[in-house]
Amino acid sequence: MSTTTSSSKGKPRRRQAKKDKTPASDSDSMPHPRAHATSLESIEIVPRTPNGLRTPRRGNAGWSQDDDGFAEEVELSLLGEDERRQAGSDLTLEEEQAYLAQTGQKRPFSSRDKRAIVLLIILYLIQGFPLGLALGSIPFILREHLSYSEIAVFSLAGYPYSLKLLWSPIVDSKFLPSIGRRKSWIIPMQLIIGTIMLVMSYNAQELMSNPGKHLYTLSAAFTSLVFFSATQDIAVDGWALTLLSEENLSFASTCQTIGLNTGYLMSYTVFLALNSEAFAKKWGVPQLTLSSYLLFCAFMSYAVTVWLLFIKEDKESTTEDISVKAVYTTMWQICKLRHVQILLVVHLLAKIGWQANDAVTQLKMVEKGLGREDLAVTVLIDFPFQIVGGWLAGKWSRGDKPLRAWIHAFWPRLALTVVATLMVYWFPKPPITTGFFVLLVTTTIAQSFAGTIQFGGISAFHTRISDPVVGGTYMTLLNTFTNLGGTWPRYFVLKGVDLFSVATCQIKDSGLSVKAHECVSEHGKSACADLGGECVTEQDGYYIVSVVCLGFGVLSVLFFLIPTARKLQAVPVSKWRIYS
Repeated sequence: MSTTTSSSKGKPRRRQAKKDKTPASDSDSMPHPRAHATSLESIEIVPRTPNGLRTPRRGNAGWSQDDDGFAEEVELSLLGEDERRQAGSDLTLEEEQAYLAQTGQKRPFSSRDKRAIVLLIILYLIQGFPLGLALGSIPFILREHLSYSEIAVFSLAGYPYSLKLLWSPIVDSKFLPSIGRRKSWIIPMQLIIGTIMLVMSYNAQELMSNPGKHLYTLSAAFTSLVFFSATQDIAVDGWALTLLSEENLSFASTCQTIGLNTGYLMSYTVFLALNSEAFAKKWGVPQLTLSSYLLFCAFMSYAVTVWLLFIKEDKESTTEDISVKAVYTTMWQICKLRHVQILLVVHLLAKIGWQANDAVTQLKMVEKGLGREDLAVTVLIDFPFQIVGGWLAGKWSRGDKPLRAWIHAFWPRLALTVVATLMVYWFPKPPITTGFFVLLVTTTIAQSFAGTIQFGGISAFHTRISDPVVGGTYMTLLNTFTNLGGTWPRYFVLKGVDLFSVATCQIKDSGLSVKAHECVSEHGKSACADLGGECVTEQDGYYIVSVVCLGFGVLSVLFFLIPTARKLQAVPVSKWRIYS
């Protein structure tokens, strides 16, 4: 497809600003007399355009800015509400925003945008189910049976979500016109996700009974789930750019925050709580097994897929014919933009400061005696704050400083990481006191709120700068590096915990002390028990890894991340685009 065709069909539906091509006449250079009541010839009709958008009349030296503004206010006041809306209907987006700001009005959400927001939230919700299992609850269940190095192997299941850029051009370019550009991928991906979960539900008990034996089978199964969820995400990200109107594009990140977090938390905290035997006994509810939950997720995936069959996709997004080669070429053109390259480096470094906290802290608390049900309650209390954070991020990211919220959240996240590390160090022996639990809940809420603000802020910035002509590819490129920034260090952090830890097996009867590989997994503890000893961790590598991550985080934020982000948000939107 030629560049011209792509640009014309992929652009937003709002008209472009009109250029005055009328040649200047001799009368333009003639000074106009001031308006007098004695002559009709001298009366000048002022156009009904918003104040601040008009240029001063040439040659009318007697017309002051105050008079101009006063006349403008008089003219606007003479218009009724319907006439004002009609007057603003032919303005560009920038002109309309200035017009609404002057008249003290806000553009209401259209019914189309409301339906689009509901649809996007539900589609992101489906993505959250497998991600919450693969990145949240399953590692917690495995922690009781595996070492941190073995959990690091399972953590590779999250990598497809961070590498989806590699096949996003195929998703952007190949589709069935009869179904729709985005639905051609979303529908089959959700069917596959549902089918994998359905099959896993019949084998979950066997796989989880001996995870050490089935580690690679579990890793392969959840890697497949994450891969197909990532493919669906490519299509949904691209669809969001055409589903929402241009002035409400920043709310695409809000939809993603609400939908993805809801699905993630259902598979993470809600499942962990209901899966806990202690929680079930305490509250008198049936224990939810992994098999039952996978069956529920499969049903939800199938149900949303059937619902999608009755939703019509806009024709304008399905008439373009882009070859795979053209999309890869487009991706390369995007990557050649200097400010895009800088943004990608920012993404790769931005999350290192709290990586030890995100990957290991909660696992360490569970290791020291925090019940899974207590952890689940903590995060459930936090859930409403994540929703509010997503909404605030979308609101704060509007305007000429879209990265403002993202920048301001850095210092709270680093400070709260220090607090969480100290909480692990001084973690009390079970049962934990009410005061400590309140501190844990407060810290968790604050961390999650700051993280949600950053996530929503950077997502809104991506939506703002992405070129709608190649929306799926552009959004996926940026989101891929955002996710990769939080994924690539995780494997090394988990490996580092075991690497820097020093464990010994102390045999009491003989008074001998034998070096042990680790004292976390059942295998490590049982190996020492077979010798008649007790496995003791003398040096916990978690604290060493935490200090390294925090030190790097503080330095990078001070000298690179924040100064660079402020420069990037000042780059005009047109400089980020290659077609429109």
